[in-house]
Amino acid sequence: MKIIIIDDEPKARETVRDILTLGNVDFELLSEADNVQSGVKAIRQSHPDLVLLDINLPDGNGFDVLKQVNNVSFKVIFITAFEDYAIKAFEFSAIDYLLKPIDPAKLLVAVKRAGEMVSQEDIALKLNVLFANLQQKKENRKKLVLHTDQKLYVVNTDEIIYCQAEGAYTRFHLAGGKILVSKHLKHYENLLNGFAFFRCHQSYLLNINYIDYYDKREGGFVVMKNKAQLPIAQRKRDAFYKLMNMF
Repeated sequence: MKIIIIDDEPKARETVRDILTLGNVDFELLSEADNVQSGVKAIRQSHPDLVLLDINLPDGNGFDVLKQVNNVSFKVIFITAFEDYAIKAFEFSAIDYLLKPIDPAKLLVAVKRAGEMVSQEDIALKLNVLFANLQQKKENRKKLVLHTDQKLYVVNTDEIIYCQAEGAYTRFHLAGGKILVSKHLKHYENLLNGFAFFRCHQSYLLNINYIDYYDKREGGFVVMKNKAQLPIAQRKRDAFYKLMNMF
């Protein structure tokens, strides 16, 4: 794998090199850069397979590098020293990122995963979603990349009616259909925290905005606007009542 490292800290670049070498990664280091201008130049000249890209650079940020390159035909792993606003955007876009100080094991896993990603269209799609999420002003609306065995889907969070656990998989029930993805429901519960979603049951994560009414019969259940009936776990009822009073 042909790699470029863009980071303004020499020690950070050295750390990445050492981890890749000691981790027996089959790579060729094409170039290193320490700012936006030199990073763009290195990419245009070297045509890498993978760029390890620091977000915070002296003359801008990592996003500026990608925007100036225009046609991104390489994989990207972002590196940041801060758990800032961009972290959620990475997670929604299914793009790898690493926090400083870099965890060697996480870097090696991310590089391995990048090596297995073969579709340039997937890379472009994920980056488009990332930039859209970074520019989105509405706090309750983001674009979410969902992986299936066959393809990638992009959905808006406000189109999700509810999510349903199916073993190690999660089925998304959307305003326009259904999508089954190979991640646990807990992953999406954490990701959608703060977006009007509520884990009403071990098998269900619902969008508060799609609740039609609450029926107290038979132990109580929620009827969604698509007519689905979702149970409310007994231990979740107090939290559910409190949440409903907030909307």
